[in-house]
Amino acid sequence: MLKLHSTLSGELEQVVQDESRPLRMYVCGPNLYAPCHVGHAMSYVLFDVLRRYMEYRDIDVQHVQNFTDIEDNILRKAQEDGVTIDELAEEHIARFYDDMAALNVQRAHEYPRATHEIPKIIELVTRLIEKDYAYEVDGDVYYRVAKRPDYGKLSGQDIEEMLAGARIEPGEQKENPGDFALWKAAKAGEPSWDSPWGPGRPGWHIECSAMSLRYLGEQIDIHGGGQDLIFPHHENEIAQTEAATGVEPFSRIWMHHGLLRLPNSTEKMTRHLGGLIPIDDVIQRWGTDALRTFILFSHYRKPLTFTEEALDSAKSGADRLRTAARAAEDASPAGEAVDAAPYREHFIEAMDDDLNTAIALAALFDLAREINTARDEKRPIADAQAAMLELAGILGLTLEDTEAAMGAAPFIELLIDVRKELRDAKQFEQADNVRNGLEALGIALEDTAEGTAWRQG
Repeated sequence: MLKLHSTLSGELEQVVQDESRPLRMYVCGPNLYAPCHVGHAMSYVLFDVLRRYMEYRDIDVQHVQNFTDIEDNILRKAQEDGVTIDELAEEHIARFYDDMAALNVQRAHEYPRATHEIPKIIELVTRLIEKDYAYEVDGDVYYRVAKRPDYGKLSGQDIEEMLAGARIEPGEQKENPGDFALWKAAKAGEPSWDSPWGPGRPGWHIECSAMSLRYLGEQIDIHGGGQDLIFPHHENEIAQTEAATGVEPFSRIWMHHGLLRLPNSTEKMTRHLGGLIPIDDVIQRWGTDALRTFILFSHYRKPLTFTEEALDSAKSGADRLRTAARAAEDASPAGEAVDAAPYREHFIEAMDDDLNTAIALAALFDLAREINTARDEKRPIADAQAAMLELAGILGLTLEDTEAAMGAAPFIELLIDVRKELRDAKQFEQADNVRNGLEALGIALEDTAEGTAWRQG
């Protein structure tokens, strides 16, 4: 049976589906103010693999992932671009769907947005005030952290030490420095919604509790996200949700993955640091299977460092699997066929043990080696190839030949440079011929302020 490490208990917990309903999984989604980067890819690939494997094990999954479309970074970006937050959100939701399709990530069953869930958020904040877990001051509403003695149980923080070190920011009127905002009073120039406490907008943490309650109910089975969300975001989710419902635990398993880092850095990959790597850039150069293989080469709870060498190695590995899975069988094979059963068992054992994709991939590479040996010896390999494609599919690997076009990337870049030179020389007809020729080959160009990007379309 599948077991996952839960941050809450610190132990492996068995994943069990209630026979009366699907397994409920909530995953924290992106903030909609910039394109997704490879750090996002790591998160969504991992939870995609988890869902694929649970469904392979006949677990019915209800998967919800939110969009944060109202918070400080979004407000600032919308003002800088001279657009509404809705326009900004729509732009990045469309790009998100394109990126996930390119990554071969299945869509969640629901993608709720914070601004579309205001009534549920207001209802939840009202319930917390009625239970004396929250209080209102001049249109702001704060959660009373000190009222819950078990606050800090997810992150292991000591509440007294945490409150002693907390600060009150200018303009805040908290009872206690550690209290956090559930509702923020409206500021000039910011979007707002009517509420019992006056016009305002939701705080960051309350949105996930409200959306989880609405779409999945008072208790869920798996709550996922990066380790950077353990505190304060997920800690606050637990506090406010359990206080409002009285149901504990809010989530049976809290699953947190390690963070993607840039070379020679201890910092996680985040938009705030700069030097980010867009998902489509990586896919154009190395391909989807290579990016997924790179992510899955390591156990999900460990940090992962992005390097070109690591992506090159992952691409070579994906190519080896593809060659074994797609190689033509001899017209009249003879002898003993490859038995894929032991490799399947090793794969399942690894995945059952806290989703150990690194060991599962090793089982696939071992099977690929056996297939290649059998092919050289002209023994039957078709059944083993089918098994390999099935197991690879659980990891979201297609092992299709379409990614061979990625080897043409240097030539495509060269043609893009030629097109730019033609445009600079005002030879627009010839430049259009280059673009049309690439489109005829399935390569779409997109001109942006940063230059011309391309993707297979």
